[in-house]
Amino acid sequence: MGETEKELLDRCLGGDTSAFAGILELYQDRIYSFALRLLKDPQAAEDAAQEAFLKAFRGLPSYNSSYPFASWLFRIAHNSCMDALRAGGRTVSLDGEDFPDLADPAVNVAGSVADALDEERIEALLGSLPPIYSEALLLQYREDMGPAEIARVTGVPEGTVKARLFRGRELIKAKLAAADATV
Repeated sequence: MGETEKELLDRCLGGDTSAFAGILELYQDRIYSFALRLLKDPQAAEDAAQEAFLKAFRGLPSYNSSYPFASWLFRIAHNSCMDALRAGGRTVSLDGEDFPDLADPAVNVAGSVADALDEERIEALLGSLPPIYSEALLLQYREDMGPAEIARVTGVPEGTVKARLFRGRELIKAKLAAADATV
């Protein structure tokens, strides 16, 4: 039986660098998938994921164990993806934009959409959203993160995260309504 995340982290933080291979095994698919959804390019996603793991390995001594490790690692992956997007000449940051602090509706879009659509169509819908919205929705529904944790990962205020989740859901609803109107 494999070691738990906590056991691997304790070993890594204790100086056992070989334990990081276990961390890599636990997270590599999730981090690559996250990067791929943001960058929409398999090679760029692989590069961003590799860079994220390298930065995480080098930054382990600065990891604050009072926060979830997944949030810290996804924050590093987020930064690697944003660096890749900037290097490609595209910018997706709206950090300076003033979003209202919206309540997070209890609507589970992923669950309700999944009832009506297959996984491929859900992926297409998420992929069609601007990255700031798809990233927030992916972290909430795929990684089970709440707005506060998503805020730590993305480096934006919690109110901005709530606005992005709300707007992302609204965009999905509009796309679904438009698709239903054309059928």
